[in-house]
Amino acid sequence: MADHISKEKRSKIMRSIRSKDTKPELIVRRILTSMGYRYRLHRKDIPGRPDIAFIGKKKAIFVHGCFWHVHENCPISHVPGNEFWQKKLEANRARDFRALSELTLQGWKVLTLWECELKDENHISISLSNFLT
Repeated sequence: MADHISKEKRSKIMRSIRSKDTKPELIVRRILTSMGYRYRLHRKDIPGRPDIAFIGKKKAIFVHGCFWHVHENCPISHVPGNEFWQKKLEANRARDFRALSELTLQGWKVLTLWECELKDENHISISLSNFLT
């Protein structure tokens, strides 16, 4: 399937996509801060570099974009028919699985929040509260 956008424009679009400080991540951080929690961000010394980490509690939170991490049964997520994207997204899923496995083996508790879930901030607050207590 041919791309309907020029190679230069596609490249510019892809460069503008953030891996840190995304809108979904900022929503979760705002909720955590309003709940009085202090946390660390993107720690390189923790497997998978979780978006948010509570070092003393050994708890990590990943805030996943539905498209980039292939959220199953989600209207936002779809895998393009292009072979490049299929490989790219499958590699993302494999990396996520490795990070989760390593963290679990090291005694960490992990919570994954999905982009599509963040529309209901009350639900997220409850999930975060339950996870962190």
